[in-house]
Order: sequence, then C-alpha cells, then structure tokens
Amino acid sequence: MKTSAVIKPSTFNFLKNLAKHNNREWFNANKQEYVLAKENAELFVDALIQKMNVHDQIETPTGRKSLYRIYNDVRFSEDKTPYNPRFAGYMRRVKPMNRGGYYFWIKPGGTRIGCGFGHPNSEDLLRIRKDIDYNHADWLKLIRSKPIQRTFGAMKGEQVKTAPRGFPKDHEAIELLRYKQYWFECAFTDKEVLAPDFLNKMDKTYKVIRPFFDYMSEVLTTDTNGELII
Repeated sequence: MKTSAVIKPSTFNFLKNLAKHNNREWFNANKQEYVLAKENAELFVDALIQKMNVHDQIETPTGRKSLYRIYNDVRFSEDKTPYNPRFAGYMRRVKPMNRGGYYFWIKPGGTRIGCGFGHPNSEDLLRIRKDIDYNHADWLKLIRSKPIQRTFGAMKGEQVKTAPRGFPKDHEAIELLRYKQYWFECAFTDKEVLAPDFLNKMDKTYKVIRPFFDYMSEVLTTDTNGELII
C-alpha cells in the first residue's frame, strides 16, 4: 500500500496539539505542520475516492475539493476557538441518478464516518415519506438488515414531534414518517485509523450502505407510479 494512503501519526499529533493550543499564535508558529498534515489528509482522500469509484460514481474530484476548512466560523457560534481540530469532508455521488452522500471526520478520539441524507429538500422529503407510507415493510427490512445493523446500528436523524403534515398520527409507520433526516454513522478507534488497512476499512464500511442508497436513488428519481421523473 502506498504511504500516501494512510493517515500518518504526525497528522494525528498535529490535531492533538491543535486541540490543546487552539489559538492563532500557536497555529501560525506551526503552520508547516498544518500544511503537511493537510496534504496527508488530501492524499488519503484522493486514494479513497479512487477506491470508491471502482464500485460507485463519485462526483467530488479530489481530496482537496472534499475537505472542509479547518477554520471555525465564530460569528454565530458559542465556540469561539478559531480552529476545528479535525480533517473532515464529504464525497458527493454523481447526480441526478445517484443520491446520497458520504462524510468523514478524522479526529483523535472521535473519528467517524457518516452517510445518508442530512438535509433533503421539501420535495424530496415528501416523496420519501410517500414511499414510507406505501412501502414501510420494505423500509424496515432494509434498515434492519444485518449488515447495516452490524455496521451502523439504528438509523439516526432529526424527527418532527408528532406527525408530518398530511399523515395520520396513528399511522403504523409513524416512527419512520417522523424522520426528516436519514442518517447512519460508524465510529473508529485511533488504532484503527492509524492502521495500514484503514483505507480499505472505510471503503468496505461505505459499501454496506449502498443497498439503502440504491433504494433511495430509485425512490427520488421516480414518481409514486414508478415512472422516471429525471
């Protein structure tokens, strides 16, 4: 395996030190360490995108385009520290036919990946709920499948307090209908992140969610009669 396809201990050390010294003076004095750590993260995600494109279609072209900024926007946040000590980002699937997104947070003591639909627009949300209304048994079978349960556990996401507009409160699938996000997460230990097979482990973990993505892609590209709308 190429050394560029691993998360280096020096990258973790930089993030640990940034968490301890989260101020501009320390960051500017250690800017070169940041540059090297960011380069390592970008190269790692480059390799991840390449592996993902073997079995999926990823629109995000490079690790550099994938990564979020390390700088905090403190204007409207209670957290006034200037930096977020993690390398996080996303990989967008090629739309319109391939729906869903892959996310990651590389952070000492808090590395995790996420995948799903964090903020579906109102039109997509209604289409999803209509499908749950008609096909909730298929939904339960899918999200309770052994691979998804073993890897991610239960589906997460914000929910409305009672019932969404247009659906009865006593609907047999009301717990599913209340969701307005459809989200799955998996955490990794620092030992796993620094291991030479972490790239493969991330790729295999993302593969587990594909049946859900494939199902949702079909739902969001067809009407309730199954006719293609894209």
